Amino acid sequence: MKLQTILAIVLSMSFLSSCTMGKESVKPRVLISTDIGGSDPDDNQSMVHLLMYSDLFNLEGLVSSPSYGGGSKEKILRMIDLYEKDFPKLQQHQPDLMVPDELRKLCKQGRKGEVSFRGIAESTEGSDWIIQCARRKSGQPLWVLVWGGLDDVAQALHDAPDIESKIRVYWIGGPNKKWSVNSYAYIVENFPNLWMIENNASYRGFIGNNKKQDKFNAQYYDECIKGAGVLGFDFKNYYDGNVKMGDTPSLLYMMHGNPDDPSGESWGGSFEKMAYSPRTVFHRNTTLQDTVPVYSLIEFHFKGPVMDKEAETPCFIFCVDKQDWDGVYMGNGEYVVRYAPKAPAVLDYTITSKIKELDGMTGSFVVSRTWPGKATFDAYPLGENWYTDKADLKLFDVDGNWQGYKTVSQWRNEVLGDWEVRWNWLK
Repeated sequence: MKLQTILAIVLSMSFLSSCTMGKESVKPRVLISTDIGGSDPDDNQSMVHLLMYSDLFNLEGLVSSPSYGGGSKEKILRMIDLYEKDFPKLQQHQPDLMVPDELRKLCKQGRKGEVSFRGIAESTEGSDWIIQCARRKSGQPLWVLVWGGLDDVAQALHDAPDIESKIRVYWIGGPNKKWSVNSYAYIVENFPNLWMIENNASYRGFIGNNKKQDKFNAQYYDECIKGAGVLGFDFKNYYDGNVKMGDTPSLLYMMHGNPDDPSGESWGGSFEKMAYSPRTVFHRNTTLQDTVPVYSLIEFHFKGPVMDKEAETPCFIFCVDKQDWDGVYMGNGEYVVRYAPKAPAVLDYTITSKIKELDGMTGSFVVSRTWPGKATFDAYPLGENWYTDKADLKLFDVDGNWQGYKTVSQWRNEVLGDWEVRWNWLK
């Protein structure tokens, strides 16, 4: 082979390599909205994962958005304090990891507690920060990864509608939809063209099986985390060290695969378009003859006395699945409550109120396992860029409850194996 030909091949390979490296060096812009410190400590586990992989992202915000529970910005700062103690060792292996002080500057407090029926309230430090980040000049969208409620995202969209085209949302829904059902309803009604991945069930593919005695389930802490620095010691405080991390698939989606193609293969799941968000409105108490899609919006409208009260005044308690929800007066003798079931089930509810026409009402309904199911009469139409869990029955979990489960579970061992390498840096 002639020298010129060899040189041409080498130069060509070098060019291709530099192009590939160039693509890899373009880190996605990411903002995290989390309810860390609330009722579910899996956010703490996911925060550890984020911090240990912070070199892979242009992280622009860490917003505390606790729709429910005692979450706060201070809970995020606590995790950064732990990370700071391990940072020197981690940085020896990955110098691009984010410096703790840089991370602290990104922490903002969002809304605490559920919003009213309207779905929005007043702006917060967190919602304002989402707007500020979204409006930055960039050739990339801002990826908002939501690990809890949508309240601050809804508020940001309300206060700055122009950011709808500037952000992409990956939301861990399911139970989180239940806690932020009103802000979700506000978004689907007013911003149907938002770019959204609504992950209601696929994320469960990352939740381990604590009864399965192997390295990637019950034994992961002992074999991979135990003895790995301050972060490893603290990890034992969450589910006794068992890996849950139901929010982590949002991060994994940015780490593997093509984020611009939700239907493709990715550590964070694979999704399909949804044309509508199902909503069922009842003007009566329901019975077991009434079936609604899992994760869908349900509204109960009741007639009662006309009162001299402002709209959205709480005036009855709707108890379902062992939890209480505020029902509100909307004026003209109309009383309303909104709910979103988190899992397939048969549910009963009771109503308590000082209003005798409402007090003591009961009802039942059936929650089907497939989402979004058939379009309901009152469904919200969506735009071209709204995605959700794949409905293929072959992708459900073994018990047939969790849709899209296998699009995430197939990668779980690979992900945890990759994380093991970084835990070893701290040993």
